[in-house]
Amino acid sequence: MHLDVLDLRNFYYRSTLGRAVQKAVREEVLGLWPEAKGQTVAGFGFAVPFLRPYLSDARRVIALMPAPQGVIGWPQGNPNVSVLCEETLWPLETGHVDKLLVIHGLETSEQPSAVLEECWRVLGPGGSALFVVPNRAGLWSRSDQTPFGFGRPYTQTQLENQLKAQNFMPERHAKTLYQPPAPGRFWRKTASMWERLGGRLNMVLAGGVLIVEASKRVQAPSGPGLREKVRKPLEVLQPAPEAKPV
Repeated sequence: MHLDVLDLRNFYYRSTLGRAVQKAVREEVLGLWPEAKGQTVAGFGFAVPFLRPYLSDARRVIALMPAPQGVIGWPQGNPNVSVLCEETLWPLETGHVDKLLVIHGLETSEQPSAVLEECWRVLGPGGSALFVVPNRAGLWSRSDQTPFGFGRPYTQTQLENQLKAQNFMPERHAKTLYQPPAPGRFWRKTASMWERLGGRLNMVLAGGVLIVEASKRVQAPSGPGLREKVRKPLEVLQPAPEAKPV
């Protein structure tokens, strides 16, 4: 079940814990996608806190917000680029998106396979998608003080298997949010230390969020088509059968 857009806005923009999440996740996203000059960038779910770095150089930025969640205008003080949509019927042309960021959109959906089908449809050749989901092994998926405590958490294997089943090819992955999901002053002051420590000891510490980058896989045609026509392409070079006397 999708969270309410006002709860998501209040968490990310009006709480110290939400701002810490913005910082940690945005750094990982920018590490994978440092720029998007001249490209079309779309986000689905509640991706607006992480789309802002692309507003200046991207050809187009679109924030898709599912109807069960609700929508807010974004960015403030600039022309609105956010739109309310059905979670499996996006108002985008097929194959026109270069970069697609999905956060708070997959784990909260009751039909994740259909959402992935729509992701695959809008993504263009050579494009890539980033899927950000709660880590089943992390602390953040066990705390209902944050949006990552709702919905269906994943392991990396579970997420990658689901992506492969929908014709995506996982390319790179990352983890973040090693800091505890606690708003206390001590934890907020030491947040950067926890992120640095987690990045070095990620075999011991479980990050609260999984990030997987995947590309669109296009399968080769499997129908009869040309193969039936050229099943024996050199048949014309075979000697002609001997003529029978009449």
